Amino acid sequence: MKTWLITGGAGFIGGNFVLDAIKQGVRVINLDALTYAGNLDTLASIENDPNHVFVHGDIGDRALVARLLAEHRPVAVVNFAAESHVDRSIDGPAAFIQTNVVGTLALLEAARDYWKTLDSPAKEAFRFLHVSTDEVYGALGATGKFTETTPYAPNSPYSASKAASDHLVRAFHHTYGLPVLTTNCSNNYGPYQFPEKLIPLIIARALAGEPLPVYGDGKQVRDWLHVSDHCRAIRTVLVKGRVGETYNVGGNAEIENIEVVKAICALLDRRHPRADGRPRESQITFVQDRPGHDRRYAIDAGKLKRELGWTAAYTFERGIAETVDWYLTHQDWVQRVLDGSYRLERIGASA
Repeated sequence: MKTWLITGGAGFIGGNFVLDAIKQGVRVINLDALTYAGNLDTLASIENDPNHVFVHGDIGDRALVARLLAEHRPVAVVNFAAESHVDRSIDGPAAFIQTNVVGTLALLEAARDYWKTLDSPAKEAFRFLHVSTDEVYGALGATGKFTETTPYAPNSPYSASKAASDHLVRAFHHTYGLPVLTTNCSNNYGPYQFPEKLIPLIIARALAGEPLPVYGDGKQVRDWLHVSDHCRAIRTVLVKGRVGETYNVGGNAEIENIEVVKAICALLDRRHPRADGRPRESQITFVQDRPGHDRRYAIDAGKLKRELGWTAAYTFERGIAETVDWYLTHQDWVQRVLDGSYRLERIGASA
């Protein structure tokens, strides 16, 4: 049985990836610092699975990472660990540099040192896969899409920190020979997403009868990617990707934020109508735009399709309907998240 060290595996994308990896018969060493967005409830179904070893710790703890690598001998490291919310990066950028840059550097150094100890076949098979974002490319105009050769132009502290980590991963390949892979994805959505992000935030506020905040005019465009498609793409890149390469992962679903909010409102109106019968679109409230808000992102995932045969299975219509249904039937999970430090507050307004 192959073993993977997965960092950030109690977060949204990482948690979904861990659940999927266990189903695929992989033994997972799951390292997570359990910051505000880490949630062990996401992993409740595998709590007693002998193939899932959860370790509470930080990727910046080189001694801990070195011990895990030496003890469990993984064939791959998959790095999801990151501070990931743009608004929080505006209010407190230092935490993003610490985790996303300094932490990734420590993880790379530990992985490099471990990789050097392996015999030739194991050395050849080992992979370090770094999960990143399309936000490193900056913003697009009305046309065009990001490709793997698009110059980096990050516009927020979050995207700048992820751009720096991407460059470190590339440097460790070219300088030390570490067999790395990088994926840059578009906006994810789906089960277990922390309710500060747009889709689960709107669902939670709509059900609570609260205003639904939409930045600016709501016409910012994002390419929406269902998390299960993303996890399948990462698995594909890990197994089939060319060492040293970057692969963009997108859902081919460009939609304005306001249209996403309206779609959620319509789905909830049908599935869980308000007591007073009013449409939930009446709860939409336009608020001051985020400082430096990128207007449009769109991913060209053609390289991933041509070279590795991956395509997104989910349309946005199918994905958003399934996501709304998941949150409606998992209100216990949502409530336990909201009972913690997060209170659906507006953050990222300062500049």
